[in-house]
Amino acid sequence: MKVVLIKEVKKLGRPDDIVEVSDGYARNFLLKNGLALEATPDNLNIVKTRKKAESAKNQRALESSQATAEALKDKVFDLPVKCGEGGRLYGAVTAMDIAQALADAGYAVDKRGIQIQQPIKSLGDYTVDVRLQAEVIFPLKIRVVAR
Repeated sequence: MKVVLIKEVKKLGRPDDIVEVSDGYARNFLLKNGLALEATPDNLNIVKTRKKAESAKNQRALESSQATAEALKDKVFDLPVKCGEGGRLYGAVTAMDIAQALADAGYAVDKRGIQIQQPIKSLGDYTVDVRLQAEVIFPLKIRVVAR
């Protein structure tokens, strides 16, 4: 029997996958527990429409991320921080500090997407990698200045 999965089923498939299973497994487990629907033309059409909408949504998100990357590519962001003698910082600049500076400038970037290669513990210019999506990674220039 062919079924359309609604939820992920271990060792069988992910949501919206069309799989062939035995009649008993489909009736007694998958359909009964709400994990799948029978693969009727109506249900297949619903899955097809949902996949198309998801694809369009992902494409819009990718285009938005690429536009944000282009806008941020040549900008330098100043991060004012407290520092002691010789330009040494009290602590270090973190991804959260960089994300907050970007948010203050009007750009929404997740702190988990900011990758700092080495700890930033002194004043100066640095470059960090920002990952907006898996396909959109770009270098961001920051300048750490005394407050």
